[in-house]
Amino acid sequence: QEHLAESGGGSVQAGGSLRLSCAGSDYGYGSDCVGWFRQAPGKAREGVATFYTSGGAPYYSDSVKGRFTISQDNSKNTVYLQMNNLKPEDTATYYCGAAVVEGYVCRPTHVGDFGYWGPGTQVTVSS
Repeated sequence: QEHLAESGGGSVQAGGSLRLSCAGSDYGYGSDCVGWFRQAPGKAREGVATFYTSGGAPYYSDSVKGRFTISQDNSKNTVYLQMNNLKPEDTATYYCGAAVVEGYVCRPTHVGDFGYWGPGTQVTVSS
C-alpha cells in the first residue's frame, strides 16, 4: 500500500479559505475510513475530520466544526478538506491518513488507529 499524498497548503490571512487534497493510489486509500489530521510544532498530531468513503456522515473535531468540510471525488480517488474562516490556531502541517488498525474507530479522536501518512502539506494562517 502506497502512502497517501497531500497537497494544497499555503499561507493565508485569518478569515481566508484553502482546499487540501489527498490522493489515494489506483487501488484506493487502503481503508474505508479516511481522515485529515494536523500537527503544529511542538504539539501532538490531532484529528480534524474523518469519514467512511463508502458513505455516512463525517466526524469533525470541535475546533473545526462548522468551518471545515471533508469530501471526496471517487472519479479522481481524492479526498478533500475545504477549510473556511481560517484562524491563526489552524496553522499546522496537515496530513491525511487511512485507518489501518484492526478494529479501528473512525473518529478524529483515534489518531493512533490511522496510518499511510503522506509527507503533509503546510498551512499557515496569519492574523
